[in-house]
This record gives sequence, structure tokens and C-alpha cells, in this order.
Amino acid sequence: MANTRIDYKAKATRRRNRFAYVTGVIGLLLITFSYYFYQVFFTPNVETKGRPTYVVVRRGESAKAVLDSIEATGVIVDKLSLHFVARLMKYEQLVKPGRYELKDGYTNRQLINDLRTGSNKLPLLLTFQNIRLREDLARKLSTTIDAQPSQFDSLLSSPAYTKSLGFDTTSILTMFIPNTYELLWNTSADNLMRRMKKEYEKFWTPERDAKRKKLGLSREQVSVLASIVEAEQQQHADERPRVAGVYLNRLKRGMKLQADPTVVYANHDFTIKRVLNVHLAKDSPYNTYKYAGLPPGPINLPSIASIDAVLNPESHDYLYFCAKEDFSGYHAFARNEQEHLVNARRYQAALSRAGIMK
Repeated sequence: MANTRIDYKAKATRRRNRFAYVTGVIGLLLITFSYYFYQVFFTPNVETKGRPTYVVVRRGESAKAVLDSIEATGVIVDKLSLHFVARLMKYEQLVKPGRYELKDGYTNRQLINDLRTGSNKLPLLLTFQNIRLREDLARKLSTTIDAQPSQFDSLLSSPAYTKSLGFDTTSILTMFIPNTYELLWNTSADNLMRRMKKEYEKFWTPERDAKRKKLGLSREQVSVLASIVEAEQQQHADERPRVAGVYLNRLKRGMKLQADPTVVYANHDFTIKRVLNVHLAKDSPYNTYKYAGLPPGPINLPSIASIDAVLNPESHDYLYFCAKEDFSGYHAFARNEQEHLVNARRYQAALSRAGIMK
């Protein structure tokens, strides 16, 4: 009988021990999970080291694609925990397009919450560089807002639409004044075009209008000439007023501009380094060796500095220019063809001495 009581007590003790062990293990697991849960949700997981970092979420992108883009910035400390929190917060169901800042010290919870709700959505910055053709502009604009290049190409090539903005399908490119503009990702193609029209009108102040009227040029003609000036002198903006003066002098005298960059544009081959007779033979209204006056449209989107160089040209009687023999990027200017040929020979001789074939 005594042995039975002892066995019963021993079994009861073992049960209590097992229960205590299991309870302890469960408790330890809960503590461990709670600690991990706290870590992945509330411990900073974005480390930018003071470098402004952004990610653009495009319409239709999957949550995985967005997280991959974020990881590619190199600012995420624990990538696995970011994916874990994104799943728990059901980010895949709430992807919102926009441009977001990855803030230093952000936790996974803060980052995913921003992406889910669309808060902390920043304007995108639109700048123009190296834009020559309409299709280049359409592609550039489509990377800034949630629109396709085809949408912009359709608007830019529509006679009715461009007329509603005060341009035609050729002169419409002069409406885009190179600057930095802030735009929201969900701006429509039409709204962006109309925003550019407002910026254009703002740019053409009464002072600028008075100067171009004094030159006898329309706004579009100023931009067309500025595009040639910029193509001729890309290195040194301080020389552009002098270059502008040369072309204005030629226009006044009824001389052909004979600007090499317009021939390059006419041939639509921007790899051309030296304009040859085969290029000069191109029959195009942009070929200023063949046709007098200004081309029908710009050959690039000229900078504000180049537009202002045309509006504030240097007053002189130069009619020609060619590159200087010191390869400084500046030009030697001449009043007549004889002087110009002397300058050109000097430059050619310098090229030969340097072993440069042009």
C-alpha cells in the first residue's frame, strides 16, 4: 500500500515537472518570439549614413519588385526582416506608386507603413538634359510621372493639341524651358504639358519679351537660335553671347547660318564628329548650309543661359568663327572670310601637330 502511494506521488511529481518544463519552454519561445517580433518591427533597419536615398514605385509593380529596389539602394541592414514585416503587414495588397524617401533610422514598420499608405510621398524632380528629338523628350517626361512615352508622343505630335497651347508640332519643343521642376507621380500627361506652358509664360518676362522684340525675333526663334548657340559652345557659357552675335549678324545680312550642328541634326546622326560634303548634301530645312534663315525648330532644348545669350548678344561685326588652336574650347572670330581661313588653317595645323585626325 505504501509503495502504491509512493508511485502515485512520483508520477504526480513527474507530471508537474513535465508541465513546468513544457510551460518553461513555451514561455521561453514566447519571450524569444516577442523579442524577435519587437526587433523586426521596432529596431531601426534603414542606415543611409547621411546620404539622401529615394525609391520610385511605379504603377503595377509588385511588392517584391519594390522591396528589391529598396534593397538595391544598399541602405537596408536586415533584408530578411524587411520581407517578413512586409508580409505580416500585407504590403503586397497595398502597393502605391510614388517617390519615397528611405529615411535614416526608419524601422521596418515605419517604412512599410509609408509605402502602404502613400504617406511620405515626395515630388519627383524633372530636369532636361541632352534632349534633341521629340521621342527623347517623350521618354524623359514618362520617367518622371506615371505615363507612357506614347502618351506624350501623341500629344506632342497632335496639331490640334499643340495649337491649344499656342504652338505647332515643330515649335512645341521650345515650350520646355530647361530647369528643375517638382511634380507628383500621379500628374497626368496633359497636366504636365499645361504645367510646362505655365512655366514657359512665367519665363518670358516683359523684360525678356522687350529684348527679343528689339532683335526682331519671336520667342520660338530665340529658342531655335539659342539651341544652335548651345550646340556650338557647350563648354564655355561666357562665350555664347559672342557666338549669338555672329549668327545675328549673318541673319541681318541675309547670309546662310552655315552652322555645323544643324547639319548633324538634319542627318539625325549624332555620332558625326566632322561635317563632310556627304552630310552637307542632306536636303532638310534644318540644313543651314542649304537653306537661309533659322531652322523650323530647335535642334536641342537650349539652357536658360543660352536663351539669355541670344537676348543679350555681344555687339560686334564678326561673321565667322572656328575652334582655337590651343584646344581651350574657345573660338577664334573673324570679320571676313579671309581672316576666317587664316584661323582655320592655324587650327588644322595644331591638329596635325597633335596627331589628331578630325
